[in-house]
Amino acid sequence: MRTGTSFTRCCQTVLAPLTLICLLTAGGFAQQPATATPPNPASQNQSSPFPSAAQPVSPGATITSGNSPQARPGDTSPDKAGESSIVKLGPGDLVEVGVYNVPELATKARVSNAGDLYLPLIDYVHVQGLTIEEAQSLISKRLEDGGFVRSPHVTIFVDEAESQGVTILGEVGKPGIYPDVVDHKLYEVISEAGGFTPSASRKIAIIRPGLPEPIRVELPRNLGDDLTGNVEVLPGDTITVPRAPIIYVVGDVNHPSGLLVDNGVLTVLQAIALAGGTNHTAKMGGVRIIRKTPSGMTETRVQLKKMLEAKSPDIPLQADDILFVPVSGARVAAQRTADAAVMAATAVSIYAVHP
Repeated sequence: MRTGTSFTRCCQTVLAPLTLICLLTAGGFAQQPATATPPNPASQNQSSPFPSAAQPVSPGATITSGNSPQARPGDTSPDKAGESSIVKLGPGDLVEVGVYNVPELATKARVSNAGDLYLPLIDYVHVQGLTIEEAQSLISKRLEDGGFVRSPHVTIFVDEAESQGVTILGEVGKPGIYPDVVDHKLYEVISEAGGFTPSASRKIAIIRPGLPEPIRVELPRNLGDDLTGNVEVLPGDTITVPRAPIIYVVGDVNHPSGLLVDNGVLTVLQAIALAGGTNHTAKMGGVRIIRKTPSGMTETRVQLKKMLEAKSPDIPLQADDILFVPVSGARVAAQRTADAAVMAATAVSIYAVHP
């Protein structure tokens, strides 16, 4: 009996701790929170044949397409990054050079006529013909090779681009070259050039070095109405402002004139009305449109009388069209002012029209 009792007590002594351990372990698994830390996506993709769930994008992140890098806070904007790869430094440029976390090396200097830039510690650096990115890399290398700064981060900002001004040509008050256009917009450059002339078109082109095609911008008649055309202007750009299309109304009308038409369409009846209407000596059945085509000059007869009576549709005119209203020969014979009317047809005034 003692042997049996001892054996029973020994079993109880051994099994009790084991039972307690099992219960604690089971309780630990049962109390594990449901929102456990998810596995590493990289390891999950390697070990699991099923795709991982899509992760939400954090607020403020910018997703870019293609090979362009993802935007980060503090990075240069895409437009500015493009500018730094186009704009090249040259003599006369005023630049600001800074080294991150080393304010003692901040320098504002002008590129010499030899194309050199004097900087503390590293003396003269030849930057003529270099882009901003290339100049930053060169200065960083000089600082690191000289043992002055370890892994320097150099930034360059151009305050005045004397070497590469912006050229503005055409229908502006003061065509010419404007050097101080760094970080300027199109509207500012046009204003600096004296604004548009009355005959200026609003369809302008910006010729930029390195681009195969011009940048074409169609501006509103009133620039304050829409600012989407107020694009960045870079040093070296050439802005061309052409003359607006002209439609000529000549012959036996009250005010023979050239009508400037831009951002709109002008019809025969509108042109006649803007020219003051026809004279009572006009030959209404002989009105015609003279148009220059690649194959030569063409004439198209216009039934002006039927148009005025709403019996014939109005006809739109094109740029450089000549709307000619002849004089009725039978009526001119009785008028002493016939010669004056013919002479008036040759004196054309230019008027701006905004359909």
